[in-house]
Amino acid sequence: MRVPLTVGDHLRRAAEVYAGKPAIVDEPGTPGSWGTVTYRQLDARARGMAIALDALGVGQGERVAMVSPNASRFQAAFFGVSGYGRILVPVNYRLNAEEIRYVVEHSRASVLLVDPESDEALAGVTAKHRIVLDGVADAELFAEATAQPREWAADEDATCSINYTSGTTARPKGVQLTHRNCWINAATFGWHVGVGDSDVFLHTLPMFHCNGWGMPYAVTAMGCKQVVVRKIVGEEILRRVDEHGVTLLCGAPAVVAAILDAATARAQRGEEIPGGGRVRIVVAGAPPPSKTIERVEGELGWELIQIYGLTETSPLLTINRAPAEWDALAAPERARRQSQAGVVALGVQIATAGDGEVLARSNHVFAGYWQQPEETARVLEGGWFHTGDEGHVGDGGYLVISDRKKDVIITGGENVSSVEVEDCLYQHPAVAEVAVIGVPDDKWGETVKALVVLRSGQDTSQAELIAFCRERMAHYKCPTSVEFPDALPRTATGKLQKFRLRAPYWEGRDRRVN
Repeated sequence: MRVPLTVGDHLRRAAEVYAGKPAIVDEPGTPGSWGTVTYRQLDARARGMAIALDALGVGQGERVAMVSPNASRFQAAFFGVSGYGRILVPVNYRLNAEEIRYVVEHSRASVLLVDPESDEALAGVTAKHRIVLDGVADAELFAEATAQPREWAADEDATCSINYTSGTTARPKGVQLTHRNCWINAATFGWHVGVGDSDVFLHTLPMFHCNGWGMPYAVTAMGCKQVVVRKIVGEEILRRVDEHGVTLLCGAPAVVAAILDAATARAQRGEEIPGGGRVRIVVAGAPPPSKTIERVEGELGWELIQIYGLTETSPLLTINRAPAEWDALAAPERARRQSQAGVVALGVQIATAGDGEVLARSNHVFAGYWQQPEETARVLEGGWFHTGDEGHVGDGGYLVISDRKKDVIITGGENVSSVEVEDCLYQHPAVAEVAVIGVPDDKWGETVKALVVLRSGQDTSQAELIAFCRERMAHYKCPTSVEFPDALPRTATGKLQKFRLRAPYWEGRDRRVN
């Protein structure tokens, strides 16, 4: 008889096989910190949450929204809510109150769980049951249960979580991920990255983001020790890598940049950089610059693995883990190849439309947008998920993402990939971060503009950076102007918010590129 694939499987297995092993270590000194809990305790607390929801009369399929930074209790909620038939709505805690109100109301969440640090700011955001996880309520909600919660009719096609997109150009959309989506994504990720029970995983990704890229399920199933980081500070990440013997972590390029900055500071002080030859860092969310890849492998001695995917694909579509035959390549060429999105993950199909848009099919593709059937039909047209990214499949079956469709700059009739220009600028020693956008130009329609954040203690000029690019690429691709802001706007997961950078330049025009 076939057994349905549901996310509760992951913690149930771990509680049986790794009962007394440390499951998750909270960041010390944070509100409601659980310290260290074993897999037996984590399972008992997840069951306790399910029993508490039973007592509140929260039925199967009802939504439970949670607003919290990374914490052990968030990990328990993945299983205490979704593992027993309800739907978890993990909310970006960095949104403002009105944005969070929209997500809670749009999802029709009957329960809202709020971290105490957000309680005052979210005083006006309510649901039928609003619970502030202030220690007392936290302990009651996650009491270690010996009894079993109410049974539910396990259905792998039921919605497991609703993950809201960042909403950078419109209201956020609720992405419905099924149990089957999340289960198979976790298994596929584990196979490709080689997750095992000797791994120590560091939660640097926010758990509200596409289930922290599926990690709560993959690393729990294999009995990994998990360590929580609540805020992204490069030196704190290195300290935990050292203290806990971390072997695996994930992050957007901005997280990698913070780690590299901290490692540089350590090296200047003559201090050791931990994890060399041991740590795998999985990077996604944006294409990592090839120079960043060189630095991760050369300066840190860590293995960099790139994955490509979207919230709507749970998210894994492709993976680039350097094969042994690349070891003989010079570092710049190896890094260039590693900057590609990679080959398809097991069970995934990739194609490109006539306009270059990347299309995907797999068991990871979502069930649809919550309460938005028209938008769902649009992105699933023709039986393929339309990613909104432009790219092509090159040598060896490696997918190369050139840009977001809306981020391609058309100047004088020529298409310019902002990613290609950014990668060129990252080769300059003074550049810490860069965003390339199109700005209006009366002659060319659009022209290329670079916004560059300089490394600490470094200096350069607009003329020098433009000349640097002109030595390395066709002139029409090169910036015609450069500005030097102190920082670039990013989402909570580290993605550049280019619409915010473009807006001032296109204000008042009929055509808006955002």
